[in-house]
Amino acid sequence: MHILVADDHNLVRDGLKPFLFELDPEAIIIDAANFDEALAAAKGTSQLDLVLLDLKMPGMSGLAGVEQMRRVHPNVRVVILSGHVEREEVLAAVRAGAAGYIPKTISGSALINALRLVLAGESYLPPSILLESAPSERKPSTSPLSTLSAREREILGYLIEGQTNKEIARRLDLQEITIKIHLRNVYRKIGAVNRAQAVRIALSSGWPMTMTTP
Repeated sequence: MHILVADDHNLVRDGLKPFLFELDPEAIIIDAANFDEALAAAKGTSQLDLVLLDLKMPGMSGLAGVEQMRRVHPNVRVVILSGHVEREEVLAAVRAGAAGYIPKTISGSALINALRLVLAGESYLPPSILLESAPSERKPSTSPLSTLSAREREILGYLIEGQTNKEIARRLDLQEITIKIHLRNVYRKIGAVNRAQAVRIALSSGWPMTMTTP
């Protein structure tokens, strides 16, 4: 696996590497300290599987950097790394072609799960964004998600974050078997057969608009 990591802080780039090697122990990691270096590196390789871009690094020019990177490698999975999470910026990143938006405050295990989700062809958005909904957007939903209980919606949110059953159980102070039962109910209610499909259905069904309690 070839991974390009672009961030203007050496500490961030070096700190990411152990987690990236968990994705693939033989991963080839390409470093870049600014967007111009990242773009040159992308143009210099024919094989690239994942790109991590710091949103605020020199030369990034906002989300235009995502579009430029995807013009060079149309099929590459581009993920934004950011120190802040603002709903409109996250949604704009998705519209620009980003496959994920990861806060730098995320835990290591959640980072790995999020990147695995992205590499599996899914999208990753911060759950705090997915749980937000502007007042004008809050309207009755006929989506399958509207049939979920508050606890099931909470667990689905952590699932979208990329957390494992064990991590969700620890967050909610529940037994892992309880989480599995809740997830089986979620899958049945929304018509999903596995975790990846549940995430895809949630995001495609307007997840931010369905999170208010029925």
